[in-house]
Amino acid sequence: MNSTFGLILSLALYGAICFYIGYNGWRWAKAALSFKWKKTYIVLFCLLASGYILSIFLSSRILQLIGGYWLVIFGYCCIALPIINLIYFLSKKNIKWKIYSGYTMLAIFTFVLIYGSYNAWNPVVRDYSIELNNPDKEPQGQELKLLIAADLHLGEVIGENHLQRFIDVAQQEDPDLILLAGDIIDNSISPYFANNLSETMKQLDPPLGVYAVPGNHDYYGGDLYLLRDEFKDIGFNFLMDDLETVNDQLTIIGRSDYTDKDRQSIEELMSQADDSLPVIMLDHQPREITEAQENGVDLIVSGHTHRGQVFPANFITSAIYENDWGHLQKDQLHSITSSGFGFWGPALRIGSRSEVMTVTFSY
Repeated sequence: MNSTFGLILSLALYGAICFYIGYNGWRWAKAALSFKWKKTYIVLFCLLASGYILSIFLSSRILQLIGGYWLVIFGYCCIALPIINLIYFLSKKNIKWKIYSGYTMLAIFTFVLIYGSYNAWNPVVRDYSIELNNPDKEPQGQELKLLIAADLHLGEVIGENHLQRFIDVAQQEDPDLILLAGDIIDNSISPYFANNLSETMKQLDPPLGVYAVPGNHDYYGGDLYLLRDEFKDIGFNFLMDDLETVNDQLTIIGRSDYTDKDRQSIEELMSQADDSLPVIMLDHQPREITEAQENGVDLIVSGHTHRGQVFPANFITSAIYENDWGHLQKDQLHSITSSGFGFWGPALRIGSRSEVMTVTFSY
């Protein structure tokens, strides 16, 4: 009952804010463009505002794209419109202010859609070099090149083309080992199967293998074990509170996601690891960096944050997570958090970029 009431309240609030945005848009269109087709405006605005909700039920790529763009416009309007309206009333309803501010907002949205789309669909490679810094472990004089990606979010919007971009980067970088830090699919595995994406995935063939863990979105649609089995069928290592020793050189621990309240603790998993070998841990959400440091993990790899994906959400992720993006060292522990190769919701990135990370790991 409480969840139903909460949903109704949320939809009512969303509808009220949409009305506020739509009303401002209509007043500007009349003043600046002499737009007269009110019914047409209302229909188009309602379709735009309901696009993402409709896409959940209709599994439409076009609706997801349009709905995602609207979510960004909605968010920026919530920030900008109250300020614009306040200045408008303080200026004694100066019509020129209304017109110029509307054109400014239109220019900003055009920039956001173009620049944000470029950042989302054109990945960059970021390189890091780290050294084993654990006094309890003897250096082996070895070096591995790791390729790290997180948050592919394969689904209706992100499909074969963007996945092939990742494959191309991986083949160009030629790593020893590939680590996929969760959110492989975007809730449902159906688009993955429909587009036969395993055939694309199979092009990943590093010498020491591909290791993956689940993220929260891999749980949501109830297809987690289908994904795990599919990855195992194509020769990938899909770890859920599991350990693997690679070439007698290092240990990889893959955690179930924080979504799974029954997952093992870092202490429990580390008790099963060889104390003499370097330990790389895959944990989708970078929530337990201190626990990893206290239990002797050497490198922890995460994603999930998207680095906020759209400015100014990066300020929120940096406040929530100790390492919401990039490299952080705490004593012997190195933390690497990726902003993600894919995206969730809008196919846009402002203040972040679609990325693949490479780490030269000396141990």
